Amino acid sequence: MLIDQAEIYVRSGKGGDGMIHFHREKYVPRGGPDGGDGGKGGDVILEVKPTLNTLSSFRQKERYLAPDGKNGGPNNMSGKMGSDLVIPVPPGTVVFDAETGALLGDLTEAGQRLVVCKGGRGGRGNQHFATARHQVPRTAEKGEPAEEKRLRLELKLIADIGLVGVPNAGKSTLLSVLTNARPKIAPYPFTTLEPNLGVAQIDDATTVVLADIPGLIEGASQGAGLGFEFLRHVQRTRVLIHLLDGLSEDPLADFSQINTEMSLFDPNIAKKPQIVAVNKIDQPEVLERLPQLKRDLKKRGVTKLWEISALTRANVRELLLAAAERLADTPAIEDAEAPMPIYRPKEDPQEFTIQREDNGDWRVSGTAIERAAKMTYFEHSGSLRRFQRLMEALGVEDALRKAGVQNGDTVLIGDFELEWQD
Repeated sequence: MLIDQAEIYVRSGKGGDGMIHFHREKYVPRGGPDGGDGGKGGDVILEVKPTLNTLSSFRQKERYLAPDGKNGGPNNMSGKMGSDLVIPVPPGTVVFDAETGALLGDLTEAGQRLVVCKGGRGGRGNQHFATARHQVPRTAEKGEPAEEKRLRLELKLIADIGLVGVPNAGKSTLLSVLTNARPKIAPYPFTTLEPNLGVAQIDDATTVVLADIPGLIEGASQGAGLGFEFLRHVQRTRVLIHLLDGLSEDPLADFSQINTEMSLFDPNIAKKPQIVAVNKIDQPEVLERLPQLKRDLKKRGVTKLWEISALTRANVRELLLAAAERLADTPAIEDAEAPMPIYRPKEDPQEFTIQREDNGDWRVSGTAIERAAKMTYFEHSGSLRRFQRLMEALGVEDALRKAGVQNGDTVLIGDFELEWQD
């Protein structure tokens, strides 16, 4: 079964804590600071693995946690870095932030990587805070907190040529004739409930990838049936073979319906080159209606209507060669699309807000100040003074005074409660 959507939780590794420690050795009564640094936490990375073609692995596992960095040790020993967590995904995976809907990346090439959560840097040990005037620093940093996200993964099949048409038009049969694919085939609508891929040989040096897109129905662009799931795959293809069911009650209406649904879903789909073919010409009644169908389609801009029978293989090779020729003249999708976006935070990390809680406490919220609080050893006076200097540098102290904070008030920063003393 093709799984083309998944939602997962990812979290990078927290940075290891820096250590407060002083050198101890016989006959050296006043050893200097030698607290080691914490190791960096592991990143969470998505990497394209070309052997994958579905997102089915994310059904069994939905949480991905990278290892934390190890804490620093004495004698200036740095903690071990957490190894990166590499998650394989199939080519054609589009990555969104599940909470904000922001596009984080579009992964198409083998080996392509996207860092979705960066590991926290390791905290510095007290060896870094020694100065000529302050030779016994009781100051260090805890490791930077981990990043976490919920990701929505969508798979868009990457194919050169897409087969589109109403249900039961014969797309699966045509795909099986042209390629080595073995899709499920039966004489009733909606046999194909998932897209199928196949590779067709044009000549000794050229192959093309074809995708059988399941039959679209009226309202597919609004999600009717499995419309969104199917139309998403059409976006990837460069050339379309629009297959008409010669035995349909109204092939012309089918043609208009499919084009309308694709255009409503994505106007760019309507700009893709189309090769229109009518199937089942082995049936006498189809041959009878061909002249009128050609005239009607010509009025809609279709100057060439291919006549095929997927069942008897009549003209199917010629249809494939015509599609391959049109493909050679069509620029690659990558040339027309915007480059893969790079993940960056949208907001200034130094910005903060101050709110008064119902019980009178003050709540300070902001990326930088909350991260600094998590990285502070509040039990050590040196680290506490450093945090106070940081609050002053970020403008938090001035903002609290202007807001009306008083001695003895409680200031909440993240999970920490601090008492205000002016």
